[in-house]
Amino acid sequence: MKKFICLVLSLCCLFLLCACGNETDMSVNVKNNLKKMPKAEANLDSMFGVDKNITVENIDEYLNRPDTVYRDMRMLFDPADYAAIGGDADLSFSIKGFKVVPYPYIATLQTLPVEGAYTGECLFTVKWNEDGTAGEIKANYKESMLALEELFPKDKNIIFTCGGGGYSGMMRAILIKLGWDETKLYNIGGSWEYKGENRFEIISYPEDAKEDPVMATWRADYAYIEFAKLHPVTDTEVSK
Repeated sequence: MKKFICLVLSLCCLFLLCACGNETDMSVNVKNNLKKMPKAEANLDSMFGVDKNITVENIDEYLNRPDTVYRDMRMLFDPADYAAIGGDADLSFSIKGFKVVPYPYIATLQTLPVEGAYTGECLFTVKWNEDGTAGEIKANYKESMLALEELFPKDKNIIFTCGGGGYSGMMRAILIKLGWDETKLYNIGGSWEYKGENRFEIISYPEDAKEDPVMATWRADYAYIEFAKLHPVTDTEVSK
């Protein structure tokens, strides 16, 4: 009889533990109110491979997720003449939750449709294939891969934006080439077209056109790379 009672009590305890576990999982899901993430899938009809499901039009539905990091690939002040194609070379605004990680400091640019593109230091040298995929990739600094893995963690979904979609597409192509899971890499396209509720201004333009704009760059969550403090990879090290 005692054995039977002990067995019943054990089963009751097990049931309660399972119930508590399910309740915890449900409460976490309710608390986070997470919308299911579709796998990343580039739209082949898009010039820069913008995602089929998550774009600047619906990105607000996928913000503030603990399983996702958000990267704005624009420079604070880009030397490229994007005004010539109706764009904005300055990071005049961004989207809340996005960390600014300028692509031109990460790797070699593809040929741009405008003049004045950045040609300075970057973490990686990339030879681009004609189809837009990344070919040979060479680290320029000993810390290059460390920086890449910390800025773009492999265990997270990564959502990219930039001005028109180009920098984001390049970044996605490089990560795919280096072994990141392409189903977790989302190029949502150009923030120039963003009309959502999570926009915040970085450059404020006064009503009086004679006054200078306020360059509030401190508002940006910015990933600063000090190239002078990095250790270049020598030709001898590359050949090993």
